[in-house]
Amino acid sequence: MEHAHESARVFSDPLWAAEIVPGYEVPGWFILRARRHADLITGLDDAELVTFGRRARNLVAAVTEATGAPATYLLVFGENHRHFHTLVAARGEDVPADRRNGDILKLRTERADPTAAARLLPAVRQAYWRLAREEGAEVA
Repeated sequence: MEHAHESARVFSDPLWAAEIVPGYEVPGWFILRARRHADLITGLDDAELVTFGRRARNLVAAVTEATGAPATYLLVFGENHRHFHTLVAARGEDVPADRRNGDILKLRTERADPTAAARLLPAVRQAYWRLAREEGAEVA
């Protein structure tokens, strides 16, 4: 993921990056990850811990704004991939009750659409940059 193409990236700073990743190409789904290797949230250093909340808040807000989703989830597991990352997943009105909360992960294959996911990225990127600038953060 460290070498994700610019066309898949919402933002990247010295500590964090957010992007669409292969296998999670559902419209409104993005991975927020630490740039350096850190095992789980307990492996984050102080600088990463201080900035994680703002990056997560701004990405969730940007995804919610761009998608109009009534709910946007921030999920952290770390069981299959020990590198610390989170899934930010917009949940649309059209998602049935049996695919909400943790069951939203079932949509990973059911609603995979790389083209639609990529089409949404510019609006998420623009919203993220605006939110980050409003708080004085540098974005790239």
